[in-house]
Amino acid sequence: MFFTTGVGKHSDALVSFELALRDAGIEKFNLVPVSSIFPPGCEIVSVEEGLKELFPGQIVFSVMARMTSNEKGKRIFASVGAAIPPTPDLNGYLTEYHGYSNGNEGKHAEENAAYMLRTAFGIEPARTFNVTVSAEVEDYTTVVAAAVFVI
Repeated sequence: MFFTTGVGKHSDALVSFELALRDAGIEKFNLVPVSSIFPPGCEIVSVEEGLKELFPGQIVFSVMARMTSNEKGKRIFASVGAAIPPTPDLNGYLTEYHGYSNGNEGKHAEENAAYMLRTAFGIEPARTFNVTVSAEVEDYTTVVAAAVFVI
């Protein structure tokens, strides 16, 4: 799995989404949204390593947060938070969070993932983190944050 973010701006909402996917490096794939489980034993790799294993047109599973707005002057964000368990035999959690920026967006996604792990297994995460992107809205603006599975 790898984590990535992107921003796109255009006069058309769909094109702004495409440009955000391009910025994130994942525009060439047929992205299928999945729920928010970090699989047991899953390895996190760099964007570059992950992309080497994928080919254009491939069906690729991802956990994605996405926000599009044309409210000029507003600030929007997309965030994916992760909570990794202390042992690789357990699953962890990923959470998606998006909206108008409030200054705490990345931390919120991360804390939600940790909460899910705590309440599922009664354990503390070995590691938590988030990938978050924000942008000021011009025309249509789209932000994406994604955890992309390399299978």
